[in-house]
Amino acid sequence: MSDRISLDEKFAAITDHWNPRVIAELNGQQVKLVRLQGAFDWHSHADEDELFFVHRGEFTMEFRDRALLLRAGDVLVVPRGVEHRPVATQDCEVMLFEPASTLNTGDAISERTRHVLERI
Repeated sequence: MSDRISLDEKFAAITDHWNPRVIAELNGQQVKLVRLQGAFDWHSHADEDELFFVHRGEFTMEFRDRALLLRAGDVLVVPRGVEHRPVATQDCEVMLFEPASTLNTGDAISERTRHVLERI
């Protein structure tokens, strides 16, 4: 039996940026929470789609040919193979749904790459 998950409580426990935490798993997918601020690395995921749900705040998802502003309550699916970069001018809370195999920096390994994610 599962317990209730409070997004407000979980986000309150996250004080850093660009460091996703796992809050649940289902059918090979992970539900992750992450705080965004500043610009992330350009990257893509060859084999995985990513779903971004903005819980609080706003950010821009940059693509090589356009940019989309996402606000609280918005959802965006970035298809596999599409190069993208999230950019948040202020603190933004985002929930991610993606396969458990998804590396946060995709094909762009850097100091921001998280090979093992903390569970909260």
